[in-house]
Amino acid sequence: MKKYLALLALAAIGVSHASAQMLINGAGATFPFPIYSKWFDEYAKIDPSVRFNYQSIGSGGGQKQILAETVDFGASDGPMSDENLAKAPRKLLHIPTVAGADVVSYNLPGAPTLKLDGPTLAAIFLGTITKWNDPAITGQNPGTAIPDVDIVVVHRSDGSGTSYIWTDYLSKVSPEWKQKVGKGTSVSWPTGLGGKGNEGVSGQIKQTPGAIGYIELVYAKQNKLPFADIKNAAGVYITPSIESVTDALATAQIPDDYRFSITNAPGVASYPIASATWLLVYQQQSDPAKGKKLVEFLKWAFKDGEGMASTLLYAPLPDALRKRVLDTVDTIKY
Repeated sequence: MKKYLALLALAAIGVSHASAQMLINGAGATFPFPIYSKWFDEYAKIDPSVRFNYQSIGSGGGQKQILAETVDFGASDGPMSDENLAKAPRKLLHIPTVAGADVVSYNLPGAPTLKLDGPTLAAIFLGTITKWNDPAITGQNPGTAIPDVDIVVVHRSDGSGTSYIWTDYLSKVSPEWKQKVGKGTSVSWPTGLGGKGNEGVSGQIKQTPGAIGYIELVYAKQNKLPFADIKNAAGVYITPSIESVTDALATAQIPDDYRFSITNAPGVASYPIASATWLLVYQQQSDPAKGKKLVEFLKWAFKDGEGMASTLLYAPLPDALRKRVLDTVDTIKY
């Protein structure tokens, strides 16, 4: 009987601990999902009283949910437009966390490393280049065996910050793309198949011979997919990497609200399809207890979590920017 009562007491303690654990909900970008998952897991060891539940639904969904206040924080790879930001019930902060690369991945025999420039990529995604052995592609890849097969374009089907980065880049390198399609988390795609999330696009590329699509670097690595070197604004073909994203980030002129773009960045070593990613957090928190825990997490992320970024192929924020962001986190009220 004593043993039974002891077990009941332990169970009661367990239930009490579980009920005391605070749940903070977030939703949005799939682009930073691997690093955010790592941060949430590691932070649970620092503060077991709080648990983060993050739904990787795409940046468009993250923006909608934080505006509706159905989550405690949102996440987006594209900064919100003035129009969307004006819908917020109170001041909404853009907090940059890390930077990463959109890579051009494909499914071709032998998985060659290709070289591609912006105008060629725009023409492929406009549907005007339809064959892999088109002179625009083979001319940039002399000596590489490229088959005479149809190109199958794969793009995101959901509202996506990865798409925002991609279309922002294409709008800068192709006047035709800018005029006909433009940039946004969701656009009217001229051609191609849709995939949900970076995961869905990766899957479509992997299972479709002749496919080409854009995904975040870590997803290409995880799925063992090849990716192209991309010609940058200085005319140099650059391999996507932590270093080349860091070089692009170093060129940024970053305003006080942190809404900035580093696609097609200047500099001979800059990877041209790179971007920061942002957490979307209300400056005045509606729930004081959750607000306090969220601020504590953010301070840990920028002091300790940034050191984990490179292991997952993200570029950490430069020290000067990290200090600015920590000062902004200090303005969050609860």
